[in-house]
Formats: sequence, C-alpha cells, structure tokens
Amino acid sequence: MIQTEAPITEGTEFKNQTLHHVLVSDPMSEEGLQPLIDEEHVKVTTEYVENAPNLEAFDALLVRSGTTVTAEIMDKMPQLKIIARAGVGVDNIDIDAATKRGIVVVNAPDGNTISTAEHTFAMMISLSRNIPQANTSVKAHEWNRKAFQGRELRGKTLGIVGFGRIGGEISKRAKAFEMDLLVYDPYLTKHRADKLGVTTAELDEVLSQSDIITVHTPLTKDTEGLLGMDNIGKTKPGVFLLNCARGGIIDEAALKHYLDSGHVAGAALDVFVEEPVTNYDLLASNRVIATPHIAASTKEAQMNVAVQVSEEVINFLNGLPALNSINLPTMSKELFNEIRPFYELSKKMGNILSQCMKSAVQDIEVFYSGDVTELETSIMTRSLIAGFLTPRVDAPVNDVNASLIAKERGITFGEKHAPDTLGYANLIQATVKGEDRSFTLHGTYVKEYGPRIVRINDFHVDFFPTGHLIYIQHTDKPGVIGKMGQLLGEHQVNIATMQVGRQQEGGDAIMMLAIDREPSREVVDDLTSIEEITIADKIEV
Repeated sequence: MIQTEAPITEGTEFKNQTLHHVLVSDPMSEEGLQPLIDEEHVKVTTEYVENAPNLEAFDALLVRSGTTVTAEIMDKMPQLKIIARAGVGVDNIDIDAATKRGIVVVNAPDGNTISTAEHTFAMMISLSRNIPQANTSVKAHEWNRKAFQGRELRGKTLGIVGFGRIGGEISKRAKAFEMDLLVYDPYLTKHRADKLGVTTAELDEVLSQSDIITVHTPLTKDTEGLLGMDNIGKTKPGVFLLNCARGGIIDEAALKHYLDSGHVAGAALDVFVEEPVTNYDLLASNRVIATPHIAASTKEAQMNVAVQVSEEVINFLNGLPALNSINLPTMSKELFNEIRPFYELSKKMGNILSQCMKSAVQDIEVFYSGDVTELETSIMTRSLIAGFLTPRVDAPVNDVNASLIAKERGITFGEKHAPDTLGYANLIQATVKGEDRSFTLHGTYVKEYGPRIVRINDFHVDFFPTGHLIYIQHTDKPGVIGKMGQLLGEHQVNIATMQVGRQQEGGDAIMMLAIDREPSREVVDDLTSIEEITIADKIEV
C-alpha cells in the first residue's frame, strides 16, 4: 500500500464538496493511483476498510478482490457515492445493495486485455515447445534434448472459442506467427469477422479442425463445461487445449480423461473450478502446464486498472458521467425509483431475446408506447442492450458501455415512440434482427402484478419473466403437449406454469414453460427429438 494519509478529522466539511475523501482499501499501484493523489480537491486514505477511521466521511471507495463490499459496509458509509473495482470482476461487491443506495459501481474492463492475451500466447508457446518441462529437466542436471522435441506454431490451425476483446488480440498475435485461424462465437456477425479477417465455424468444426484450441468465453450456465466429455473426443488426436479465461469452461474431469487416453497431447491452464487448487490429479500429468490465475497479473495491467478507476472516480466526483458503471447511470433516487420497473423489465427482455436468438444479430429496435414515453426511455434502451449483450461477451456489460460494445460488434440500434399500446397502459416492444431471422418481444409493467411478457413474435402470451423457463416452437397438432409433459415427467421436471399460443389450427405454435429447476442439456435435447417440436431453448432470467 502507499503511505496512509492522516485520519480524517471530525471538523472536515464534506457537504459543500470542496474536498472529496477517497478510501483505498486494497493494495494498488501507487503509480496508477497518482491521478487521485495529485488531484487538488481529493484526499486519499489507504487503509483496510475494517480498520479505517470515520467511515461515514468517505465519498469514494477503491477496492480490488481483497475487500468484500457488503450492504453492512455501505450502511457505515452514508456519504459513499461511488465504489471502484480496480479490475474486471465485481463479485466481491453487492451490486444490488449499491444500486438501492444510489451508489455507482465502476470497474476497469480494458486494463488486463493485453496482459491476458500475452499470457495465453506465452502458455501456447510453452506448451508447444515443452519449455516448463525442459527447464525442470535442465535444473535437475539432465541434458535430454530428444525428450523435449516440440512443434512449430507456423501453419497450425488455432481455434478460438469466444471472440471478444481478448480473442481479438490473440488473433492478431497468431497472424504474426503465420497461424490459420478458426473462430467459434455464435454472436459474432459476419461483418465484424470479415473486418477482423477471421474465419468463423460451428463449435464442432472448430474442434475437429484445430491443432490448438483456446477458450475465451464468459463463464455462464451455457458455457460451463462447453468443452466436455461429449465433444473433446471430436478434436484432432494430439490437440492442445488452453484455458486462461474462467475455470470450468473446459470440464476438468473430461480433460483428464482425454489426457490419460493420449487423445489430448497437452493442456495449459491458468484458471480452475476451485481456486486455490486442492485436487492435483489433473496437474499430475507432465503434459499439463499450469499457472495460479496470473494472466492479468502484470505490472502494466495493475497500473492500467488503477489509472482507469482513479480517473473514473475523479471525473465522477467532478460531476461527469461514469463511463464504466456496472449498475445505473448517475441519476437522482427519485428518478431511479420512477424508472426502475421499466429499467428492470427492459433488461429482462434483452436477456430473453439474447437466449432465444441464438445467431448473430445486426440490429436492435425498441418501441415505447403509452405512459412509459413520458419517462427517460434512453436509459431503458441502454438497459435492454446491456441485458442482450451480457450472455454474449467476455467482459462485464453495463448500461453506459453497452452501446459502445454493440457498435464494436457491428450491431446497430435505435428507439422510437409509437402510438399503439395494444390495450396496455404502457408497452415496450423490442425486435432483434439477424441475417436471416428476427425475434420480437412485447412487455408491459402493471403495478399490481409486476413485469409481464405479453407477446412473442406474433403469438399472444402472458408470463412473468423470471426464473427457469423453456421456450418451445412446434407444430400445432393433437398430442404435442402430452408428449412434452410426459418427457419432462420422465426427467422429474415439474411444470409450474405453461403459456401456449398459435396463429391458426395446425400451424405454427409456441409454448413458454416455467419450471421448478434449471433443465439439463439432456432435457432440452430430448424435447427437440419430439417430431413436432422444432426449437427448444432453456432461458434463465
């Protein structure tokens, strides 16, 4: 830590905002904090939050992963206006509690992109050339050159699973090594892929054609075990696998199985399901190289994230917008309370649209009707875009950066006010458009009942958008609902509610099921085996 400032005195006046007090609760780069230290109207105190005096006086709190910011801590800091996380993850901050108290939470989403990309490439080279093993051998007074014959990267096919900021940086470095690139990202538009000069493919194609595979997706319920027992066996014999993203994207038990069988030639891991690692069975293989979650741990990255949050805090305390806000943009509590129901509805709608529209999207259109048009609808549009992008990108998405991320991914968006409310007091209509299909939701908020989805595409429904849902498209024939119910019963899945809709007898129809627990992939796959069912998607809201 940098040298601690003197304790704040009781006589200091905060209400006039002439002097802002900032608490730095975790060790951070002093060079990175220099913008705050040099600011004339900011006083920096560095002390663990549990030991800091006069907590009620601080306007801003800066943390890394060491400090857990709970609702109880916020209650002890009534002047707190902003919490800044010097890094990407905000799992150690109670976002809901901060939002309810009108406290803005920011992070530094770009600070470790280069660091992680470089570390991944270092792991790739080390794996290909047996560098850690050779280093250990030489230090053991051995000289066994034949045992460590490696492979060149030039001419090899690198499969990148997940193509956000880090995946993009890795592709640049791979091209410099004259590697061929194959990318799997279902949300990558053709325009952006062409612009970046990469070839896209389905996951199975990437697995079967790549010599080296690296994963860079966020860890979600859909990506957990994305590479597992069922599909690692589809890879080339002798493939190398890398995970410097999130523990659990590559199933560790499945990886060990294919390493033991010899199908996977080697693996490089920086992240694990359990950290610190306690089960060393996977690491016992001399064909596995590992590091202790240090992909973002460089002097430059730590300085960059400290600089980013320092500048964010300075700007925010000077009345400027927070560019990397995780929760709401700056607004009064009164305005937030008025907008909040529609803000939450729009975010849920965006999330559902993202899960139902599995392909790349080029355009998002939002229409507002009725009472909601009297409010600041741009906040709701940003919320909807953030909800849509969150399952699709490998970095935190917030209401402020959502529009920038959408543009980076070649997605256009816009909002309009429309006269038709379909009989509701307020109505939000959102349509996402891809290259060959589109998907539309209509939602409304009723004070007595909460948020409701009242239309899916051209089908009228009425359901509460939360919990475990299954969306089904099918042909309207007798017995389909019975087959579906019997199948779910066989899997011990209980249906809480069911909404059905059809356009005409014997034509296209839909079902939206609310169930008591998250369905397994096997359940969803089995549903599509029913002849009349064309699509079955699980939705978590």
